Amino acid sequence: MTPYDLRVEHLRAPIALGARQPRLSWLVDHARAACELEVSTGGRLVWASGEIEKADAAPALYAGEALTSNTVYEWRVRSRPSGGEWSDWATSTFETSLLDASDWVAPWIEPGQRDAVIERWSIVDWIRGLGPDSPPEERLRPPRLLRQAFEIGPGVVRARLFATARGVYSASVNGRRADDQVLAPGFDSYEHRISFASSDVTAALVEGENVLGLALADGWWAGRLGLTGSSAQFGTRTSAIWQLHVDYADGTTQLVTSGADVRSAPGPWAYADLFVGESFDRRAVPSGWDRPGFDDGGWMPVAEVGTDHAVLVPFRGEPVRRVLEVRPVALVETAQGTIVDFGQVLVGRVRVRLRDMTAGHRVTIEHTETLAADGSWFANIVGINKEQTDVFVSAGGADEWEPEFTFHGFRYARISGSTAPLEPDDVVAVVLASDLEQTGAFAASDPRLDRLHQNVVWSQRGNFLSVPTDCPQRERAGWTGDIQAFAGAATNNAQVLPFLERWLDNLRADQLPDGRIPIFSPRSPFDAEAAANAQGIGSIVAAAGWSDAIAIVPWTLYERTGDVRVLEENFDAMLRWIEYQRRTAAAELPTSLAGVDLAEARIRAQALLYNTGSHFGDWLTPSTMEGLPTHEAIGIAPALTSEYLAPMFQANTLTIAAQAAEVLGRPTDAADLAERAARVRAAFAAEYVDADGDLPVRLQGVYVVALAFDMVPAGLRARTTARLVELVHERGDRLDTGFLSTPYLLDVLCDHGHPELARTLLWQSEMPSWLYEVDNGATTIWETWDAIAPDGSIRPMSFNHYAPGSVDDWLYRRVAGIRSTSPGYRTAVIQPDFDAGVGQVRAHVGTPYGRLGVEWAVAAGAASVTVDVPHGVTARLATPAGEIALEPGRTRHTLPTGRPASASAPA
Repeated sequence: MTPYDLRVEHLRAPIALGARQPRLSWLVDHARAACELEVSTGGRLVWASGEIEKADAAPALYAGEALTSNTVYEWRVRSRPSGGEWSDWATSTFETSLLDASDWVAPWIEPGQRDAVIERWSIVDWIRGLGPDSPPEERLRPPRLLRQAFEIGPGVVRARLFATARGVYSASVNGRRADDQVLAPGFDSYEHRISFASSDVTAALVEGENVLGLALADGWWAGRLGLTGSSAQFGTRTSAIWQLHVDYADGTTQLVTSGADVRSAPGPWAYADLFVGESFDRRAVPSGWDRPGFDDGGWMPVAEVGTDHAVLVPFRGEPVRRVLEVRPVALVETAQGTIVDFGQVLVGRVRVRLRDMTAGHRVTIEHTETLAADGSWFANIVGINKEQTDVFVSAGGADEWEPEFTFHGFRYARISGSTAPLEPDDVVAVVLASDLEQTGAFAASDPRLDRLHQNVVWSQRGNFLSVPTDCPQRERAGWTGDIQAFAGAATNNAQVLPFLERWLDNLRADQLPDGRIPIFSPRSPFDAEAAANAQGIGSIVAAAGWSDAIAIVPWTLYERTGDVRVLEENFDAMLRWIEYQRRTAAAELPTSLAGVDLAEARIRAQALLYNTGSHFGDWLTPSTMEGLPTHEAIGIAPALTSEYLAPMFQANTLTIAAQAAEVLGRPTDAADLAERAARVRAAFAAEYVDADGDLPVRLQGVYVVALAFDMVPAGLRARTTARLVELVHERGDRLDTGFLSTPYLLDVLCDHGHPELARTLLWQSEMPSWLYEVDNGATTIWETWDAIAPDGSIRPMSFNHYAPGSVDDWLYRRVAGIRSTSPGYRTAVIQPDFDAGVGQVRAHVGTPYGRLGVEWAVAAGAASVTVDVPHGVTARLATPAGEIALEPGRTRHTLPTGRPASASAPA
């Protein structure tokens, strides 16, 4: 009965907590009725909750004395079931980070460096064949080494290093890595906030001389970014700041800070860039530079460059780490080098072991996600500064090397320059990702469905790297439209709440004063507007569907976790976005009505609808892309669909905000927002839904979203649904939906009486379809359905884009049948789809109460179902014969065809 899996802010025993009122949660193996918590520090009790009547698994909020910075807290919890005895206490710890800007006394320091070259490019430049006119060695900069020597006395009991950079860094103490983070501190909206890390370096310190070493590279701060490949979008010079807090057994403390005593020198890199790649010269490594005893007399002093501490925030969630290693499945020798196939599109870099090298010899590692149809090398990521190429210069003999300050999206690596033939054991792909706990799984007896799910998981892993990106190679930007489409699927596979809360922190920081939510976040100043403006769509700062992520993502997280804080933190930003939409709607008419003499009723209706300006619309709708080059076709779907999809998402965001207001105890706001949503829907119906239930554009996506968001009057929905079905049949029972509508397609068909057509689309193997990708060797989700055409030709597109993988959520909910029916799975229904076309399915998701899972199989006209229900979840098994109330634990059920379901039996 003892509580277990204790967490603070959804993390186990965190050492860098930035929350002032942290959320405390745990699991129990009994129905909850009450709990009691205590928090102490140094043996002193700072909070005793007393008995709290609590039947759900929502986190308990700390309500004791104000937490102090850089402090270790012990906490314990016990639980009591209804009518039962108290459990034993379960204990854990958490540590606070530096909670206030005033906790920082260190200055920012800047090593000697030349300014980063400011490059400003556009898609038009690339189409015209323009680009850099000098090699990377001349344009890019080497990372710098920083070294600080200091003395430590006897009796150290605890030491924490707080550090960050304008750039990316790796830190060490006496030659020992300070932590296992990669590309720290990650990507932030640097103009507003810079995260800092906390590292436990107690074991690395010694009595006497110690050395803190830090390697500092451009990273997202000054390196190339986004679709355009432009550089130095946040700054032209890198800098760092740190504080080392050392506690001694006698109760004294020592503070070591960045400052004028730090020395710096060029590192062994010619350059390091996230997009272009890294060039490293082993001969130039100053041996022992980060250990005591090294002579740094020839190193340069650093400059103190201010004490801007206001932007510093404790890192939230899990950092980027090395999470997996993938061995090659094949090596092929070619005249241009050895092509290594890792069998899986992934994100990270290559570690290579070399033998019998000559000093000064160069080894080059190129990366791509696919090969040409004939098996030859094909660089699928094109554009300016998209080389994805690493260079290693040997010091001679045997060596092993992995880049430090870059990452790539690839399945294949071409390695040239090795003096000895490479063996399979010489090469490994090191997978990088934000280190999220994998909490869900889906498996099916049909290998294609199984592969589809795995493709989604790999795309999620590869694109959840510091921020949720669209793709991990060409743009690597936190596109809002992609994550709002995929958030539901993401919650099934991993514990994404802290990760997405951190991204939402950045998104709110990037919100413009007038309420607009940017199309991606962190919002790089140049690329934010140039990326969209270069595609013939018009200048886009905010966009319908994309900017609505400020409502959709928090609401999705709340629905799946039951955690109210994500709504509390984002509600006001939702309102500011809604108010921007309202002002814009009242001030402008769509271009389709330019010069039209409107009746007063239509003027009033149009004044309610946010349907003007430039948007992405139902991005990459397949039928709008056919037969045209991408740069010509890409603007067609926005032109056709934006006027109609924009007010649909406006209404949906109003509804979400109304529901959020109700949850937050703001009934007046809830009523007002709901009434405004109803008026927008009525205006939309009056303007755009005709008497036959038809919409102005005959595209599946417009019909899908209209039905999903209740934009069609109840009396016309059957006709609108019939038109959607007709449109699907006209396309040969193939989908024709874009980024905004694909997440809703299969659910709309199921909810409006056509589950068989939804299944047909799932199993469709002709392009465009999910299984077309699988049948053509996909190991991740493609950006476009025809990335590999039926004739085998390869398009230079991203082969790792999770947004179309939103179908994975449908696999969990509709095929496996795991559905939450109240926030945080407090209640749930298990409703397997025995007609899904697969014989056996096994799936589970993580809930605040524990693991909720189902395994079912169909054979000989009968279905067997095994369900795992955690204590605290009220679950029902839906069957053709009715519903069965499920007991906690594992139960097995046999459902004979045409007869009442059997009673629940203990497993």
